[in-house]
Amino acid sequence: MRTVTVNISFPQRLLKAVDRTAKKEDRTRSELLRQACRMYLENKDRLTNAMNTLRAEARKAGYKPEDVESWIAEVRKSRRAA
Repeated sequence: MRTVTVNISFPQRLLKAVDRTAKKEDRTRSELLRQACRMYLENKDRLTNAMNTLRAEARKAGYKPEDVESWIAEVRKSRRAA
């Protein structure tokens, strides 16, 4: 697989945490960040699919799309407050 080098900025604290984790897992920083990106993208795809299913089921049950969005906003707000 062909790789491309990119420059990216991190807060110093986050980069130190990345480096500590990479060292613990006996990986390079690049390997750890590639895996983290892959996992993020896979999780985002799963979440998108789940949200699409939820919206379809809510529509079948007679709810409006804005109802679903409102519920999601309420859950996110309560999690941030916790």
